Amino acid sequence: MDGIPIKTFTVGSKLLALYALASSEDSVFVVIPKSGERDTFQLVSVKLTKAAGQDLEAKELSVVLHGVGASPKSIAFGREGEYVASVKDLNLQVYFFKQKQLNRFSLSAVKTKGGNNHFTCVACHPTEDCIATGHADGKIRLWRNFYHKKEYTFSTLHWHHDTVMDLAFSIEGTSLLSGGVESVLVLWHNGSDCRKDFLPRLGSPIEYISMSSDGALCCTLHTDNRITIINSNLRFSKCIQGLIKTMDVKTGLVVDPRTKALVLNGEPGHLQFYCLQSDQQLFSLDIVQRQYIHQAGLKQTDLVKVAFSAQGKWLATVEERDEVTDPELQLKLWFYDEETQSFKLNTRINMPHEDHVTDMCFRDMDELEDDSLILVTAGRDCVFKVWVMVEDTDPEAQQSVSWNCDFVGSYHNYQATNCCFSEDGSVLAVSFEETVTVWDSVTWDLKCTFCHPPGKIRNICFGRLTCSKYLIGATDHGFLCCWNLLSCALEWSAHLNILVLQPDPLSEYIAAVSWLSKESSLFVFKPNEPRPIYIQRNLCKEKIQLAAFIPRDEPETVGSEKYLWLRRSQLFFLTDTQELMTLSTKSLEERLTPSSKQLAVEESLPVTPFSLLLGKHRCQQSQQDIDLGKRVVQNKHEQDSPAVKELLHTPAHVLPSASFLCPIFINSLLISKENKSAEVAADEVEMESEKAEDESDEERDITEMEQEDTSPMELLGEMTCKLSKSQEKELRKIRKTDYSWISAF
Repeated sequence: MDGIPIKTFTVGSKLLALYALASSEDSVFVVIPKSGERDTFQLVSVKLTKAAGQDLEAKELSVVLHGVGASPKSIAFGREGEYVASVKDLNLQVYFFKQKQLNRFSLSAVKTKGGNNHFTCVACHPTEDCIATGHADGKIRLWRNFYHKKEYTFSTLHWHHDTVMDLAFSIEGTSLLSGGVESVLVLWHNGSDCRKDFLPRLGSPIEYISMSSDGALCCTLHTDNRITIINSNLRFSKCIQGLIKTMDVKTGLVVDPRTKALVLNGEPGHLQFYCLQSDQQLFSLDIVQRQYIHQAGLKQTDLVKVAFSAQGKWLATVEERDEVTDPELQLKLWFYDEETQSFKLNTRINMPHEDHVTDMCFRDMDELEDDSLILVTAGRDCVFKVWVMVEDTDPEAQQSVSWNCDFVGSYHNYQATNCCFSEDGSVLAVSFEETVTVWDSVTWDLKCTFCHPPGKIRNICFGRLTCSKYLIGATDHGFLCCWNLLSCALEWSAHLNILVLQPDPLSEYIAAVSWLSKESSLFVFKPNEPRPIYIQRNLCKEKIQLAAFIPRDEPETVGSEKYLWLRRSQLFFLTDTQELMTLSTKSLEERLTPSSKQLAVEESLPVTPFSLLLGKHRCQQSQQDIDLGKRVVQNKHEQDSPAVKELLHTPAHVLPSASFLCPIFINSLLISKENKSAEVAADEVEMESEKAEDESDEERDITEMEQEDTSPMELLGEMTCKLSKSQEKELRKIRKTDYSWISAF
């Protein structure tokens, strides 16, 4: 059993396979849910039918093992596919294909020293009858003689202090690799507890381990969406890192005004600045500045809130640590240093609020950033606080300015939940449970209040540009409300369970994402119009928790009016499974080959006689094609296929599925009927001309031989030799030969 077949298949008419594990010549082993049960899975053998197509329906299947784990690392096949081992909870079961025998082993009957002995992963030795299992207590057990139910033996290896997440044998079977939450790859030599090597500080817990077919490389997949390539001598080789996956994105999706990067939680205690165009992490900023300890149940300091000033010169962060009695809170203000091109800590404020900080925002005014920059924080201690910059009078202070609290506001002792400034910065809106309050940002007088019971205010935002007089709010009881600030009245309301409310900073449009009947839907509207301009039902099956508008470098050309809201900004979503998605008006082929990523041949390549000859041939070939008025297939293939470009120049971890790329690749290889007919017509003209030339070649050759002048100057080579018609004909055929394959070198 080696490899997984490329063909896709369904089991029955409704039941789909979860994943394929291994394959033989005529069958494939897959894990599927047990019929009629939700959380029970089974390993089945599916007999493949001979079909020419890529997709087929598998009708014949036989159950191999019942009650298997849902993870691929809970099942492993033994040497030469003679048996399969499966682990789940406290049970290990081994099925022998030839003998059709099933042996079960349970750790509950084994005398152990206590602890959590649940099985977490399994791996089989490639050449010997040995099964390695990982456990939740950090132990590794090597099982032998498992052909016999009563005479089996096992030995124990122990280094990990927590769950063993995955195991992998080397190709020769001389060593065993293990990984867990410690972010350390452990290499066990010959199954010995005394001989082991380590590769530490891999960044995050190791979730999967895989060996290359030749044994030269090892690959580890980490919980933060990172892939690490490691040499066989346990030396770090390369890291593939896209968007870092975290346990919970508490900071939300924030846009850095300076780089237009997406900013959110990264490594524990860090902020990641992620470039959406290049799918790369620009840099990671250590906010907490403490060593993170990978231990379950340990309360550690976490980053929860982030806000940027309008120009990106200032960054505000809030970090907290949950305690049984009182939480530990810190508000930090960072200033961007142009010399070092990084943020430097300016002010640290311990316990800015007596309870958790619920929201934070800067006054978003470009012209006032240097003069009167304001930061507002809201907390569960029933107040919001206004922070301003003041000159530091301490002569020993390293910073010329620092931040102090200037005003504290409250409303009937209600918890402050959200805050935001209007576009011109003149008023501040703060929500207190079911009430929205509006404050003057100069005098801090309470101007008006809006209330729409029942339900607490979940999100609030101001309209922009022509809709700046409107205030939008969403409640947790399923209402979307729009208030007019001039008339202090409710303009309109809609019954929608809005989870995300995100305004576009460059237009009047506001995006609202609802969650209903286990599906997320998108509504885009202007506050002055109660009817949405764009509705996308069933946007995805996952719950969308966060969204952000990313400004475009250049406005995009939009063909339809309903997509005008995507002209200047692009909307991105983050689901509860931490999948980042976006909406696009372009087709898949256009998105795969953006003009900014077109690759050109480097001009710095050395010039050689061969390259000069090849360049001259290409010029002659293109000129002949123009003269004949035909479009050759070579020129068509010189325009690389979008699918090929995507496969060659895009990181593998962000490639679309093969089902999307294959149709584009196949279509790029097809020749249209118009081109084909033009080529056929040109070939017929060329055949007629060659036939006419053949009839007169013999007569012309005789005439040329009689007119030859063997003068001394020609014999010395100072005059150009003339070719006969037959020689010119042969040369013309050589020139028409396709040498495009040379360009591959």
